[in-house]
Amino acid sequence: MKIWIKLLAGSILGIVIGFLLPAENQQVLAALLWLEKLALGIGRYAVIPVLVFSLTVAVYELRQDGQFWSQAGKNVLLIIGSSLFVIVSGILVTLIFSPGRIPVERVEQLDVINLRAAENITDLFPSNMLSVLAGDGVYLFPVCVFAFFLGMGLNYDRNYTKPVISLVDSLSRIFYHIASFFSEILGFIMIVLSAYWAIRFHSVLRAEVFGSLIVMLGVFSLVLGFGILPLFLYILRPKVNPWSVLYGCLGPAVAAFFSGDINFSFPVLLRHTKENFGARRRSNAISLTLFTTFCRGGSAMVAAAAFIVIIKSYSYLRIPTLDVISIGLRAFLISFLLARHPGDGAYTALAALCLGYGGGEYRSSYLILKPLAFYLIAVGTFLDVMLSALGSYTVAKASGFLEEKKVVHFI
Repeated sequence: MKIWIKLLAGSILGIVIGFLLPAENQQVLAALLWLEKLALGIGRYAVIPVLVFSLTVAVYELRQDGQFWSQAGKNVLLIIGSSLFVIVSGILVTLIFSPGRIPVERVEQLDVINLRAAENITDLFPSNMLSVLAGDGVYLFPVCVFAFFLGMGLNYDRNYTKPVISLVDSLSRIFYHIASFFSEILGFIMIVLSAYWAIRFHSVLRAEVFGSLIVMLGVFSLVLGFGILPLFLYILRPKVNPWSVLYGCLGPAVAAFFSGDINFSFPVLLRHTKENFGARRRSNAISLTLFTTFCRGGSAMVAAAAFIVIIKSYSYLRIPTLDVISIGLRAFLISFLLARHPGDGAYTALAALCLGYGGGEYRSSYLILKPLAFYLIAVGTFLDVMLSALGSYTVAKASGFLEEKKVVHFI
């Protein structure tokens, strides 16, 4: 059975279970919360080792061929361009098809969500570089930096590094197969994640407050992820069929939406881009690392759209054009600072937008959408993963690191 079918079947079964469970029962909610934590842990289990060794080999091989910096540059340019496009289009759609106002209730700011940008930088270089391998699997960028320096170091002298290169290459392949095993059983795990997602969604629907925002974000994200973004593949030469590429993204898309966690989706994404698209490891590891770390334009777009709805709920006045531009620019910058937030990117970005805008009444306004946070996160992560999948395919295709696969052989 295709992996995407397993994931989709598990998600549908979980949704049915979630809508049948009593949403008011606190014991049920506590059990589902515990199961969600366990499920996310299983999905993340093999991420650090497969990332470290695959990225190390990719850096080494590209460095040997003198292609590392050009490959990294292509990814950076594509990340900037795609993030800008997604954020700007999301803001325009929100302004044109403006969702209904949300009832504003006075809420106390119990806690402040912080991007922790300064801490993100200092954590890249701990006193012991090996300590990054013993992390909690949430903030992965220090692990990527470690793999970068290790890959660069392997170019020192082949007489000394050849045995280590063979070992790292073997470990990369071993942990890839371990991660592949976990991707095979994710269909069962998706039952838990989608059940908890559905029970929260059911509660939000009964509140009858966020309906128009849910519809707007849902419809636009589907059109953007499954319609507009694949069309950009038409510009690639030689010509490709964007719909076959889209078909190859279905598994990661389902995993991303119901988990809301980009680290959970990483092993699924890595396997699909390799076995469906035929992207070689030296390109795939670099692209997925950069895209999943810095290309969070989907989460930033969802945050910007939700923030515009919040502003319109506070005032009947038209939002000044300069304020709209400011929101877009801040969302764009925030999209590069979400590496520490793989599972709550959109809501964290929304909080950052609120805390830095206008008067004091907006500082805690993100709490108005707290019941809808899981949905904002789901939509944002779905778009982030679609950008990562399509972006890694584009870079591999443009760089000649792609072995085309027939659709019938897709996993």
